Amino acid sequence: MGRVSRSPLSQRGQVEPFHVMELLKAANQRARTHGDVITMCAGQPSTPAPVAVRQAAARELSGDAPHGYTDAMGVAALRETIAAHYLSAYGIDVDPASVAITPGSSGAFTAIFLAAFDPGDVVLMTRPGYPAYRNTLQALGVRVVELDCGPEQRFQPTVEMLAEWTAQAGAPPAGLIVASPANPTGTLITDAELAAIATWCEENGVLLVSDEIYHGITFTEPASSAWQTSRSGVLVGSLSKYYSMTGWRIGWAVLPTPLVRTVELLLGNLHICAPALGQVAAVEAFGPEAKLELDGHVARYRVNRDHVLARLPELGVRTWAPADGAFYAYADISHLTRDSTAWCREVLDETGVAITPGVDFAPHRPGVDSPLDGSRWFRLSVAGATADVDEAMTRLATFVARTAP
Repeated sequence: MGRVSRSPLSQRGQVEPFHVMELLKAANQRARTHGDVITMCAGQPSTPAPVAVRQAAARELSGDAPHGYTDAMGVAALRETIAAHYLSAYGIDVDPASVAITPGSSGAFTAIFLAAFDPGDVVLMTRPGYPAYRNTLQALGVRVVELDCGPEQRFQPTVEMLAEWTAQAGAPPAGLIVASPANPTGTLITDAELAAIATWCEENGVLLVSDEIYHGITFTEPASSAWQTSRSGVLVGSLSKYYSMTGWRIGWAVLPTPLVRTVELLLGNLHICAPALGQVAAVEAFGPEAKLELDGHVARYRVNRDHVLARLPELGVRTWAPADGAFYAYADISHLTRDSTAWCREVLDETGVAITPGVDFAPHRPGVDSPLDGSRWFRLSVAGATADVDEAMTRLATFVARTAP
């Protein structure tokens, strides 16, 4: 009897690349060979962790603490600090027992998706939207449905869209993911609309997963939290964005009671715990000294955003998302290309500027001609030094002037 041939690869692992990471890898390679790279593809601050956090980490390292495993849900001091943060920032009384500390927000999303959704369940997200939602859910066998959210909706979902989809499908989805401010667009959901969405999800038995990792980085008004309306959903936060601690890999989830124990068990099996040293030091990120430093970063992001938006017309760009927060500019380059992946690679090769193709956030759908197709858009991060942002825009303008159709 002959041996049965079997592929060593699972179907779950057949996910699309995270193009940000692909561009970052290429940019790092060019930096080693050319030394001229300006990295605007990754969504991370160009600044270190707050001074108070680094000082706390240094104190810990100079002592005799073993920094071994923590509880799966995280150290008590950090969970209590995050709970206190929700009370001071949003007026929400959060039980520290409902706070789970995770290895970045990515660890939170994976545990939440596993805890709440079964294979075949339907979860809605926006298009354009953060690719790791889609790719992780698909790897878990969950059916992802993207709602086209264009300029008319300020790139955010509405209750009307949710009700219409549910009426057509004949049943509500298992979950909905929203982000405010959003990646890649930076747009906010208004307080009233977020409250309406949270209420609709609770009334229809839909788990709302509210990605709030860009809270703190807004330019017009503060972002509201979904728990200000309903506690039936999940809040996801992170120290990566506002707190300037991407590589420390500390995120968190605020969980409704039915999910707490299940998420705890999953975290213990998936990750054991988030990095112990980072958890201890991260308590200082919520103090007044750190806040003063971090708000200074936000002021710079706003200057950079305004500078980029003012210069986008030099590239012939006429349409872009209204960046209310986060640190991105998301712009339509359909006059330059219908293959944003190839175009961004050419830009990197010719100019040393690393930017992200829109297909990460709105993958091309064969046979569908949509103005939201990511092959027509690109995203750049404005989180770097202002001088670097200006130099990058100059290089891009020169490149476009030389190569535009």
